[in-house]
Amino acid sequence: MSYQEAKNPVCTAGGGTIDLTIEPKEKDLGEFSVRRVLPSRERRMVGPFIFFDHIGPAEFPPGKGIAVRPHPHVGLATITYLFDGEIIHRDSLGITQPIQAGAVNLMTAGRGIVHSERAGDDLSVTSKLHGIQSWMALPTDQEEIEPAFIHYASGELPQLDLDGATVRVIMGKAFEQVSPVQSYSPILYLDCRVTAGATLQLPDFYEELAIYVVSGDIKIDQQEIVSGVMAIACAGKSVTLEATTDCHVMVIGGDPVGPRHIWWNFVSSSKERIEQAKSDWLEGRFDSVPGDEEFIPLP
Repeated sequence: MSYQEAKNPVCTAGGGTIDLTIEPKEKDLGEFSVRRVLPSRERRMVGPFIFFDHIGPAEFPPGKGIAVRPHPHVGLATITYLFDGEIIHRDSLGITQPIQAGAVNLMTAGRGIVHSERAGDDLSVTSKLHGIQSWMALPTDQEEIEPAFIHYASGELPQLDLDGATVRVIMGKAFEQVSPVQSYSPILYLDCRVTAGATLQLPDFYEELAIYVVSGDIKIDQQEIVSGVMAIACAGKSVTLEATTDCHVMVIGGDPVGPRHIWWNFVSSSKERIEQAKSDWLEGRFDSVPGDEEFIPLP
């Protein structure tokens, strides 16, 4: 497995609003699948976002559920945001935290953390899982900070109703609302529900911006963007989306943090740091997750 260096090209849209669109790659994780949008061949990062997975929607029969064994991270922060279902987070800090729809789990890896993601204890009924998991590369001077975990309940996130749209501010600031979720660099993360025929003008004070359509269809500058596609805006362009159907979109963006190397679950500005993380996991030098003795081997 080779390194991928996350570094973005200059906008090629020739004066238009949208630089490019990305169709995700489907990844089979056994009991369920994810649609991986970032990193992609076309685009590695959007602002600090270096990883963006659309989980599900999946339905698990009785006795089954998500079972991601303990695995390590360095140099990044992860954010788990669900539309439906529940995940039990456990980590090497000794934290156990369920996350349900609308809440936020923010895990900062920094110099290194290990965590698992599993179903709850009750597997006797059919369960569902649907949401987004994303990673943000930490700024260079904060890549080795102490690991941390913070849970934010659904009611803590600002939500506002605009003309034909409901917007939740997951991270950053928008429409005069500021999210309480900790951020390490200028960042934007929105959950938007827009009714057919309505328009929504997005904030334009971030260097990079992308729109991912969870469901429904939208237009931007008369360009159609369908469900399951991410549209990357050209820097400095004001973006207004029009909902051609009732739609659900996620908006990500922020200011770049610089090129990054990504290998497996490790992100760093330094190849040598990733080599060290690989060696540390192989030799058992990461802390373990209390009560969860399984682990994912180094690829």
